[in-house]
Amino acid sequence: MNYPETLDWLMSQLPMFQRQGAVAFRKDLDKVNALIDHLGHPEKKFKSIHIAGTNGKGSVAHGLASVLVEEGYKTGLYTSPHLHDFRERARINGKMVPEEFVVDFVERNRDIFESIQPSFFEMTVALAFQYFAQEEVDFAVIEVGMGGRLDATNIIDPEVSVITQIGLDHQTFLGDTLAEIAGEKAGIIKKDRPVVIGAYHAETYPVFEALAKELKSPIYRAFQSEYPWMPSDLTGDFQKENQATLLTTIDVLNELGYMVSDKAIATGLTKIRKNTGFRGRWEKVESKPDLILDTCHNPDGVKVAIAEIKKGRYHKIHWVFGMVSDKNPHPVLCLLPKDAQYYICKPDVPRGMDLNELSGNFSLFQLPHQAYDSVAKALEAAKKAANPEDLILVGGSIFLLEDIIPLYPL
Repeated sequence: MNYPETLDWLMSQLPMFQRQGAVAFRKDLDKVNALIDHLGHPEKKFKSIHIAGTNGKGSVAHGLASVLVEEGYKTGLYTSPHLHDFRERARINGKMVPEEFVVDFVERNRDIFESIQPSFFEMTVALAFQYFAQEEVDFAVIEVGMGGRLDATNIIDPEVSVITQIGLDHQTFLGDTLAEIAGEKAGIIKKDRPVVIGAYHAETYPVFEALAKELKSPIYRAFQSEYPWMPSDLTGDFQKENQATLLTTIDVLNELGYMVSDKAIATGLTKIRKNTGFRGRWEKVESKPDLILDTCHNPDGVKVAIAEIKKGRYHKIHWVFGMVSDKNPHPVLCLLPKDAQYYICKPDVPRGMDLNELSGNFSLFQLPHQAYDSVAKALEAAKKAANPEDLILVGGSIFLLEDIIPLYPL
């Protein structure tokens, strides 16, 4: 098979949460463990940093990878979901896994895939770990897909675990309260291994503290007050919290004996996008009017986006919006400003919320909107309607950016 044929086979044969939702969710690690065992445990051949959280884990993961690259470490980075290219999920020093490796990995392991029947996510985790091991990375920064305790990435024994902000998201799988969700995220804490806790609530910190004590894992809290803001190519006030978490993690690595210099930190923070290909976090890609791409897809993420909107003092907001169907839209829609104009569309994945359903919910919350049958058409309409002093925002689902990102290369 060539590369396109390989991807087609993967998409057709394996459950994929990114596109299909609940059918691909695993309630144990049995299949990924069987797959990793078959591969000879590549995850044991490199040092890792494991990052979980509801919001902020992507920014922290990419920021850490950038700093480590600047220090001279050969650095793997595993993230999900991908925004446009499947190969975004596994990078080394910012470069995506080669197509040839993907094809060869699938061809060599197709029989075991068909025997074990792993999920799409489990397969991508195995692919990334095999790639990092083969290329002999010094460090791999591993971002949890969803939750933590039952996430396929949770087969590693990291040098340090990191847990960013906890919010209400994926309640169907992770629990209905912040404490329950924190319990799932806390599942990445490992015995005798340090854990860094970023933003937390009165409900969540006791969960982390209790498990860390049980596992004799040193616990570190990230305080913004201890880390003055350093220049970064990631913008938005919300990045201050993420940067404090990142810098706390670097301090822990230095305590463990890994050399990460102040120069590498300063340079790495200003080259996150260049060093890692990070996209879609309050990313301005056009001006007059400003066109912002943001992956906000849950209440906390939308609150952050709205706070940034208010800072800009725009004349009018034009919001290209879509959601996935396995999330309750009401906690997000009740936050949206009623004086904005919305251009709603269905993300181009099977999980995308039907336009009629989304339109009905927008009407319920009295949000002015027009419906479009593609993200591109919605964006085109917003551009035609917007004046130079306005803002166009694309956000509401990560999957809205899939067709937009290629139009604005780094």
